[in-house]
Amino acid sequence: MMRWQAGIAFSLWLFSHTALAYSYVDGHLHYVDFFQESDGMTALLSAMDEANISKAALMGIPVAKMWEEDEPKKPRYYAGDDADLYWYSATDFELWHAINALDAEQQQRFIPFLSGINANDKNAAAHLRRALELNPGFWQGIGEVFTRHDDVTALMQGTTPRANNEAMMKVYKVAAEYDLPVLLHSNITSKRERNPLYLEELEEALSKHPKVKFIWAHAGTSKELHRHQEELDFLLPLLQRLLGEYDNLTLDLSWTLITPYLLDEQGQPRQRWLDFLQQYPTRFVLGSDVVGRFNRLGEIMHGFAPVLDALPAKVAQAIAEDNFLALLPKSTNASSADN
Repeated sequence: MMRWQAGIAFSLWLFSHTALAYSYVDGHLHYVDFFQESDGMTALLSAMDEANISKAALMGIPVAKMWEEDEPKKPRYYAGDDADLYWYSATDFELWHAINALDAEQQQRFIPFLSGINANDKNAAAHLRRALELNPGFWQGIGEVFTRHDDVTALMQGTTPRANNEAMMKVYKVAAEYDLPVLLHSNITSKRERNPLYLEELEEALSKHPKVKFIWAHAGTSKELHRHQEELDFLLPLLQRLLGEYDNLTLDLSWTLITPYLLDEQGQPRQRWLDFLQQYPTRFVLGSDVVGRFNRLGEIMHGFAPVLDALPAKVAQAIAEDNFLALLPKSTNASSADN
């Protein structure tokens, strides 16, 4: 074997062995894409097995992309053209049906989240309550709720939803009543402003609903923010303050946090982020944030391995699996312990 081939083979061997050293809970996985289409459960379960993902918080997507009359070709992604996104509540029914078609053992691998609500509609809380009452004990969380989401919310019909609008404040009351965590997407700033422009919206939600377990998707970042601004210098100090002040906040370290935050340009963990993770070892969860296509699921989850390898074993285990399970409703945790 040539030297370069041997090097590649060794690197792949090392990568697979390191990555598979961890069992993951994927805390942010969309069963469908922005067209409400999916590779399906067989593909998802296979990808989870290959990636050593024990459980996944599985959710739909609360909006659908329109294929407009004057577009000759269907767009491939929500940003493929200027057509609207519209609120789509049937995403929850599709997810419910997909999970219920599985056998009992397979169903236990999924943590279903309700997402099909219009975050600007003050009726949203009533819709959530009806869904919870129709299927008692099935839904284990709410989200991903889209507020302040750069191009996504720019393409939505109607006004931009906010984490602290009246509709969402009603949703949080339902979440507290049913002990459901809320996975909330709320960008910390816009594509142009290098300051925490929308912080007040998040903090008002956190402060007024201390009993709600908030999971902040991507810790306030997004792909579009990175594309325009790369690293936000203010992010780490801000996150340190927020975790210190709000016991009800957990940070979702989904893929947009891997680079440029958790890892440097050489793929090495940044020490200041390792220190942060160890300062609050129970306040972080991992997520792939894949949308309906599962071929890259393992690649994304294994991307966290260099960070986990650099942490004490107990902290790595907590972030990879335990922290997310601790956020689930008490009834779910009790039944899991019985099993």
